[in-house]
Amino acid sequence: MNFADLAQHFSDEDKAIDLVERLMWPDGAICPHCRETEKQYRLTGKSTRKGLWKCGACRKQYTVKVGTIFEDSHIPMTKWLVVIYLMCSSKKGISAKQVQRSIGVSYKSAWHMCHRIRMAMTKEPLAGMLGGPNRIVEVDETYVGGKTGNNRHRNRTKAAGKKVAVMTLIDREGDVRTFRVPNTRKGVMQSVVVPNVNGQATIVTDEHLSYKGLHKRFAGHLTVDHSKTFVRGLIIHTNFAESYHSLLKRAILGTHHHISEHHLSRYLREREFHWNRRKASDGDRLVDAVKGAKGKRLLYRTPTGRKSALITG
Repeated sequence: MNFADLAQHFSDEDKAIDLVERLMWPDGAICPHCRETEKQYRLTGKSTRKGLWKCGACRKQYTVKVGTIFEDSHIPMTKWLVVIYLMCSSKKGISAKQVQRSIGVSYKSAWHMCHRIRMAMTKEPLAGMLGGPNRIVEVDETYVGGKTGNNRHRNRTKAAGKKVAVMTLIDREGDVRTFRVPNTRKGVMQSVVVPNVNGQATIVTDEHLSYKGLHKRFAGHLTVDHSKTFVRGLIIHTNFAESYHSLLKRAILGTHHHISEHHLSRYLREREFHWNRRKASDGDRLVDAVKGAKGKRLLYRTPTGRKSALITG
């Protein structure tokens, strides 16, 4: 599906709900309360809200939104699909302010929508290990964040120029995983690598001292000294990881401008989603994001003081 194919669903609420139902329930409606698949029927009538179903087994009413990121949202499904498409088709992401302008909602609603969609893009933890026999996994670290001197706000705090360490594991033939880490010490970094990479894979890193000893846990450990060269031989480099970091920083600096450390992990999941589906079409990414919305809730908690917070439910 491309934008022209999806446009009809963006302008009609019934068609938008029908599309989400077909993606969520490929084999027919499922009651979210009792998980029954038979005796499900749609309620119709002038006073009935769109997309309402009733279960003949437990006698409860529901919609396709129940038990998903869309639950308890009064924003039309047409607008949800527009935002999901924009986030899936924008290589470097889209800001909440742009979403606010595009669909005509408040900034608070746009910001919350974006975080809900990022949760739908999140892959289940440890769904599979990276690498395998005769495969190479690159491991690299970087820092994200601004400089204190670039922050001109009068009320800036000490955290204004704080940088956060981010560690990336990337299978040259597969997926990427990115982690926020408290520091770049050996114990921390190797505790991330070992449980996420297949022991039969070959690890490629730079000369960072924290990576020493990985050859004991994997089929091999190759290093490149970036003070001398960026590529050693034909395959000893971390160019894939550095390319991923470049896209990550372009998204932060060029689109979002600032990302709270508290919410950084969700932005990392969005970047992973794009990289892991880099060969898919925009429509295919939208389908994956909608399917990933099932069984996930992200609730907005009224902030105390100046900090906003999201809680999972």
